[in-house]
Amino acid sequence: MATTTTAPAPATRRTPVGRVVLRYVILGVLALLFISPLIYMLVTSFKTRGEAAGFPPTWIPDPPTTAAYESILNAPGTPVLRWFANSLGAAAANAALVVTTSTLAGFALARMQFRGRRLVFGAVVATLFVPPVILIIPNYLIVGELAWLNTLLAVIVPTAASAFGVFFMRQFFISLPGELEEAARLDGANQWQAFSKVALPLARPALATLALLAFLTNWNDFLWPVYVLFSPDVQTLPAGLSTLQSANAVRYDLLMAGAVIASIPVLAMYIFLQRYIIEGVSRSGLKG
Repeated sequence: MATTTTAPAPATRRTPVGRVVLRYVILGVLALLFISPLIYMLVTSFKTRGEAAGFPPTWIPDPPTTAAYESILNAPGTPVLRWFANSLGAAAANAALVVTTSTLAGFALARMQFRGRRLVFGAVVATLFVPPVILIIPNYLIVGELAWLNTLLAVIVPTAASAFGVFFMRQFFISLPGELEEAARLDGANQWQAFSKVALPLARPALATLALLAFLTNWNDFLWPVYVLFSPDVQTLPAGLSTLQSANAVRYDLLMAGAVIASIPVLAMYIFLQRYIIEGVSRSGLKG
């Protein structure tokens, strides 16, 4: 009787332990370098005025105090909580508008066939090379004609159409298999149903990424709110904190406390959306 012998399974390559340890050490050092400014900002916000301005700087407050937070939150001339609410509302509304317009335009440029589609997409991409500061005067005149000066609409609506958002969403929709939408049309779905029922649920990673980027851009915007918002009651947080800095040039404890408050929404959003962000960025660049 003939006997059959099975070939031994190929040995899997194992990464040397030393190389793995070195890789994690390098990643740990890089992570520490990026996180250390945030840690120092948080630590300084709990220092006294003298310790915050002292040299050499210290990493552990002695003693820890919340005086800086109490000072900026209770000062009558610096309504930080009102600025925080204004920035939060404006950034959230702007992000929703950017996601809506970019998703619709990106899907149309990726899936719909119409004359001049490449020309339109080229024009959208070309606007990415225009410095935003050039648009300040035209946008200011338009906002003034609409009577939106000194209102939050002035910082919400002008940037609702994002060229980067259109480009980003188009790239993501191109990366999706077109067979899914064709199968939906065979089942009787129209163009809108194929978009809303098939493509849009699959685009959640890209939508989360774009929403965070739009929120962060509007939240950190400083120059435009300074031009269009005049009253302290409608001021946004970055512009309001600039008045705090000019009034307290050497109060590093107050400045760091304000920076901590300003960073809370962004860090919270990134923590909850990081899985979608990584997936959205990786998939949006698969096809050109």
